[in-house]
Amino acid sequence: MATAQETHEYPGELNDVPGWFWPLDQVLFSWFLERQERLDTRGDLLELGAYLGKSAILLGHRLRDGEKLTVCDLFGAEPPDAANWAEAAKSYSSLTRQAFERNYLSFHDTLPTIIQAPSSAVVDEVAPGSCRFVHVDASHLYEHVAGDIGAAKRLLGPDGIVVLDDFRSEHTPGVAVAAWEAVLNRGLRPVCLSSQKLYGTWGDPEPVREELIAALRGRDDIAVTVEQAAGHRLVRTRAKGKRLRPPSL
Repeated sequence: MATAQETHEYPGELNDVPGWFWPLDQVLFSWFLERQERLDTRGDLLELGAYLGKSAILLGHRLRDGEKLTVCDLFGAEPPDAANWAEAAKSYSSLTRQAFERNYLSFHDTLPTIIQAPSSAVVDEVAPGSCRFVHVDASHLYEHVAGDIGAAKRLLGPDGIVVLDDFRSEHTPGVAVAAWEAVLNRGLRPVCLSSQKLYGTWGDPEPVREELIAALRGRDDIAVTVEQAAGHRLVRTRAKGKRLRPPSL
């Protein structure tokens, strides 16, 4: 994994913000959030692990009146244990809250609610059942990811969407174990998979899954494959070359 590169320039567009938030996932985030808006699904948005703000910026554009975005990240604060400290020192040594805020305010007038603490603190700050969309992109250590998934389940409302980052990257086996454990043993139902993220719900996945398949099969820049595994219907998505363009904000 690359080390965070903090810049002191204000980004002009989302792709100017450093981070691993690829166009396919930008499309998928936007689709899920637009569907919630269309169905008038109310609730707050939550991100565990913000890096330099790339995905938070997109989330901020999907807030409606009365809703809020909460971001939880250490932002350079002391990690809770030695393993987490080693991970942060290796991959995120230049990450600062100031860089996140600078990037976010390049696209929005006000900051989101920021919790500068380990992701485990979020359950004390966010009300149970208050969220409609939770993005889990914090620690890659199994114990922490399992806790973050449990927090997401508690904080999401009915049919809310959780997104688990790095669930199949070679350097994040702890995320893979926690993600598929949640699917097999903790009631999480996959809606779709991208190259980086697992999108799921603890509600009924069929309505949203069918709508998503229909929407993506109408595009010529995203490939869709459907297969069965362990009683779950898995929808795999893949960008077709460099034709895929991120959605406009």
